[in-house]
Amino acid sequence: EVQLVESGGGLVQVGGSLRLSCVASGFSFGDYAISWFRQAPGKEREGVACLVSSVGTTNYQDSVKGRFTISSDYAKNTVFLQMDSLKPEDTGVYYCAVSVHLNVRSLRGPISRDLLWSEGNYDYWGQGIQVTVAS
Repeated sequence: EVQLVESGGGLVQVGGSLRLSCVASGFSFGDYAISWFRQAPGKEREGVACLVSSVGTTNYQDSVKGRFTISSDYAKNTVFLQMDSLKPEDTGVYYCAVSVHLNVRSLRGPISRDLLWSEGNYDYWGQGIQVTVAS
C-alpha cells in the first residue's frame, strides 16, 4: 500500500523552529520529486519546497527561502522540512506529496514554478499535519 505520513508539526513561538518528517511506504522516494505544500486558513494550498530526486535540485517558494530547508534520507525513505525563523504566516496544514512526472521531466532541464507547484502533477499525498506559529 502506498502511503505518506507526516509528523513533527505542532505549536511554536515566532522565531522558533520545527522539523517536519514525511515517511513513505510502498514506494521509494528516489523515484519521485517530493514537495511540501501548505494550506493556511481560508487560503488555497501552495507549494513551499521541492526536492527533485532525479537531478538533486531543490526549489523554494520565495517567502521561505533562507528559512526552510528540504532534505532527504533515502535509506530511511524519509524527507524532512527544517523550518527556522518561523513567522505567524507560516501557520497552516503542511502536506508532503510526490510526483514521478516531475522527477522524469526534470531530466530534460529546469521546470517552471507553475509546473512545479501544480497539484495535478502529484501522484500521492500525505494526510497533512498542523503547524501553528504563535505571535
